Amino acid sequence: MTPSSHERNKQHAFDSFCKKVLKHEARDHYDEMKRQREREVSFSELSAQEMEQLFTVDKYFATEQVFNVLGREVVVNDELIAEALRTLPERKRDIILLAYFLEMSDRAIGEKLNLLRATVQYQRTSTLRELKKYLEENADEQ
Repeated sequence: MTPSSHERNKQHAFDSFCKKVLKHEARDHYDEMKRQREREVSFSELSAQEMEQLFTVDKYFATEQVFNVLGREVVVNDELIAEALRTLPERKRDIILLAYFLEMSDRAIGEKLNLLRATVQYQRTSTLRELKKYLEENADEQ
């Protein structure tokens, strides 16, 4: 069965439409590539100031202090805070590290350290006061 002239006209119109879409997509792609080439700059063409803006320096092991709490390592990057934590007795330090660095609740800390929740809460708040006092006294030295 041969297609009628109406069906042939629809096929030619669809064929023409597809070719136009592909032609315009190709042109859009080439225009976008041209815009990118105009904006791109070779590294060798950058000034020293522009090159410095392209990177950052990480201070991974510069002032990093590691505390061991219940078999888990807690990394403290601030030297003053690490020194303040080192001045605390081990139990108080563990409570602070578990609460604020490992984000554990007072109840969970109490279960891990075999303490009552109220005891953990009291120790945590009193230790925070001690840390605040230490940091206020020693902040100017840093």
